[in-house]
Amino acid sequence: MVRALFPGTFDPIHYGHVDIASRAARLFDEVVVAVYDRPLKSLLFPPEERIALVTETFKDSPKVRVVGYSGMTVEFCRKIGAQVIVRGMRVFSDFEYEFRMALANHRLAPDIESVAFITDEEHTFISSTTVREIASLAGDVSSMVPPHVNAALKNRLKDVGDQQVRPFGIKV
Repeated sequence: MVRALFPGTFDPIHYGHVDIASRAARLFDEVVVAVYDRPLKSLLFPPEERIALVTETFKDSPKVRVVGYSGMTVEFCRKIGAQVIVRGMRVFSDFEYEFRMALANHRLAPDIESVAFITDEEHTFISSTTVREIASLAGDVSSMVPPHVNAALKNRLKDVGDQQVRPFGIKV
């Protein structure tokens, strides 16, 4: 059995992520979508809520399992017995970052392969940052995220707005 790990913050998960995980599930026996808990960037949703949103997204995908994780990705791969790290690339600038990460991961764990999927062209403009920004400005992101994620974004941004703070810490 070949288990692949698809790590990310998924803040929030969007159709580009779904595309990559679904395509990986066609190639590998199991795809573990791993929601990273403490990235070095600002997040809109806490880890538990991101895990719940991702779990709901893949509830009908028997080859996809969702978990949370922390620490080094290659160490988590070893812990769950994953032989492959799956990454998605949208634009050319992603290549440099993913190339460096793949080399670093290979140095740390030569037994774990990195596989990059080129996103479907209809998703090349979508990133979680773009989704958050559009949603925070009351824009329509329904074509970019699953319906339950769209609803969660609206609720979260309403809560944040009620606190008189913009989603990224900017006071109103």
